[in-house]
Amino acid sequence: MSYAKMSKLFVRTLRQDPADAEVPSHRWLVRAGYIRRAAPGVYTWLPLGLRVLARVEAIIREEMEAIGAQEVHFPALLPREPYEQTNRWTEYGPNLFRLKDRKGQDMLLGPTHEEMFTLLVKDLYSSYKDLPVILYQIQTKYRDEARPRAGVLRGREFIMKDSYSFDIDDEGLEVNYVKHRQAYQRIMDRLGLDYVIVKAMSGAMGGSRSEEFLALSDNGEDTFVRSPGGYAANVEAVSVGAVAPGDPTSFPPARTVSTPGAGTIATLVEAVNQSAPRTDRAWEASDTLKNVVFMRVAADGKRSPLIIGLPGDRDVDEKRLEAALSPDQAEPFTDEDFVSFPDLVKGYIGPVSFSGEPTALLGADRPAGVTYLTDPRVVTGTSWVSGANVVDTHVVNLVMGRDFTSDGVIDVAEIRPGDPAPDGSGPLSLARGVEMGHIFQLGRKYAEALGLKVLDAQGKLVTVTMGSYGIGVTRAVAMVAEATCDEKGLAWPRNLAPYDVIIVIAGKDPAMVDAADRLATDLELEGLEVVVDDRAVSPGVKFADAEIIGFPTSVIVGRGLKDGVVEVRDRLSGESSSVPLAEAVGAVLRLGQSDPVEDLA
Repeated sequence: MSYAKMSKLFVRTLRQDPADAEVPSHRWLVRAGYIRRAAPGVYTWLPLGLRVLARVEAIIREEMEAIGAQEVHFPALLPREPYEQTNRWTEYGPNLFRLKDRKGQDMLLGPTHEEMFTLLVKDLYSSYKDLPVILYQIQTKYRDEARPRAGVLRGREFIMKDSYSFDIDDEGLEVNYVKHRQAYQRIMDRLGLDYVIVKAMSGAMGGSRSEEFLALSDNGEDTFVRSPGGYAANVEAVSVGAVAPGDPTSFPPARTVSTPGAGTIATLVEAVNQSAPRTDRAWEASDTLKNVVFMRVAADGKRSPLIIGLPGDRDVDEKRLEAALSPDQAEPFTDEDFVSFPDLVKGYIGPVSFSGEPTALLGADRPAGVTYLTDPRVVTGTSWVSGANVVDTHVVNLVMGRDFTSDGVIDVAEIRPGDPAPDGSGPLSLARGVEMGHIFQLGRKYAEALGLKVLDAQGKLVTVTMGSYGIGVTRAVAMVAEATCDEKGLAWPRNLAPYDVIIVIAGKDPAMVDAADRLATDLELEGLEVVVDDRAVSPGVKFADAEIIGFPTSVIVGRGLKDGVVEVRDRLSGESSSVPLAEAVGAVLRLGQSDPVEDLA
C-alpha cells in the first residue's frame, strides 16, 4: 500500500483569503496549502506545491533534452568579480542582493547566470569542434523587487529555468534560437496556457533579437499589442514611426499668450482657444507639447533632470520609460527638485523661455545637467503650443527646428488602441499578460567581456556568440493555477496535479475503508498517483478540501457502496456520475484520457 493518506499529508486548507492576496492564484495557492509566506516576496513551498513544481520541471527537462540541452547546476551565492567584468554589479542597481563574507569579500545572490555559464564554457572548451553546445539549469534566483506582489507571480526569490547556447557564428545562433522557440511553444502547450509570442526588449540582459512568451491574463503586469495582420509586441518594444519633417519657415513667428491658471493640458487647451483661437479649427490636446520632467538616476547613483517632450494628448508610459532608460531609472521630480532648478517652472515647462526675448531654455544655455528628449512625433517643421517657463504664460507657433531642438528622441509615450502597427499591418489592440518565458540572441556581449574565444577551422581565435533563454518555473505554477481556478478553488489538469485522484471515504463503515483501499491500489497499478481522504471529519469538509486543493478526479466511496456503486467527479468539467465499483478504475482512466492538456504531453 503506497498511496498517500490525507490524515498523514502535511496540508491545512484555509477558509479565509490571506489578507495580502491580490490575484486568484495567490489566494488559492495559500488557501489550498501549496505555499506559505515567509517574508514579502518570499514563499515556503509545501508538499503539494513541490509536487506540482516537480511536474512542471519534468516537462521543461523533457523538452530541453529533446533539443540536445545538457543540465548543470550553479550555486546561487556568487562572487562579485564576473559581474564587475560585465558591469552588471553596477547596472543591476538596487535589484541586486549584495552581501559580504566574513573576510569582507563582496558576494551576490544570483539574479541570472550569464556570467557563470560563459566562464564555465571558457574553462572547458577551446575549439570550434566543441561547439555548438546548449547548457541549462533549473535554479533559484534572487532579485530585490521594489514591489513584490501577487504571491509567486512576482517574488524576490523564484525558480527559473535558464539555458544558454554557444555557437561559432551567427548562423549557428539562429538555429539554436529557433530550437528554443519551438521547445518553448511545446512547453507552453503542455502547460495548457493561452499565450502569445511578442517582440520584446532585452533590457539589462543585452543582445539583439528578443521575444517574450506572455500568458494571457487580466491580472498580468505586462501590456502588449497586436494587430489583425499578426504584429505582436510588448508595449515597451513598440516603435512609433516618426512624422515626416516639414518646413520650419512656413509658420508665423512664435508668440506668448496669457493663460492664467492653465497648468494642465485640459486647462491650456481651453485657455488658448479663448486667447489665441485658430482660424481653421479649435486647438486640441494633440497640438500641445507636454514637457514631463523626471529625475534620472544612473546605476552609480548620479542624479540629473530629464525632460521629455511629447504631444499633450499622450502620457509617458512608465514601463516604456523604464525599458528605454535601463539600467538607469527615472524618479518623480519633487518640489524640492524644482527649488534646485528654479528655471524650470512647474506646470509651465517648455523648450523656450519667453522673458522679453525668446531664449532656448533647453538648448545650449539650459540649466546645467538637464537633458531634453522628444517624442518621435516632434520633428523638424512641426508646430506646438507649449509652456514659456513663466507662470500663466504659454507659447503658440513654437516650431521644432526653428525655435527649439532636443538632445535626441525617446519613444516612451503611451500606446493606445487603434494606433497603427509599426509594420503597417493594421490598428493595434491592447491586452495584458504575464511573462512566462523570454528568449534572447545575446550575441557576443558576455563572451567579449569575459574573454570566451575558441580556435576556428583556420586556427584563428574568434569570439563565441551566445543565446539566452529563460522560463519562470514558480511563475508557471501560479499561471496554471490562475488559468484553471474557479470560485471553489484550484482545478489542476492531470499532468500537473499533485495527485491524479483523491478517493473520499464518505462514512464510517469499514466496508468503505476496504473498498477505498482496493480501489487506490488498483489505480496505482495503472500508474496513477492517489491520495485517500481517511480523516475523521465530515464528508462536507472532505468534499470542500478536494475542490480547494484541485484534484482532477474525485472518487466518492459513500452510501452508494451498499448498492455496489461509487461516484466519480471530474474537477475541470464539474461533471459526476455513479459507476459500479468494478468499473471505477476504467472510468477514472477515461477521464484522464480526455484531459486536453494531457493529450498534448
